Amino acid sequence: MQRFDVKGMTCGHCVRAVTEAIKQLDDDAEVDIDLAAGKMTVVSELPATEIIKAVYNEGYEAYETK
Repeated sequence: MQRFDVKGMTCGHCVRAVTEAIKQLDDDAEVDIDLAAGKMTVVSELPATEIIKAVYNEGYEAYETK
């Protein structure tokens, strides 16, 4: 499981956009986003850099956390 801080998401549309962007790279990925806290967890074999890039391409910023 990988954890990220995500900045810029404000609504359900944002959550869907980020989730779909990650699932386009890995259809089996499990994405859980806490919109209020700005936190995201992803269960996937994708490297963190690819997840961060997918989030960035949707217009948001993501930072890996431990």
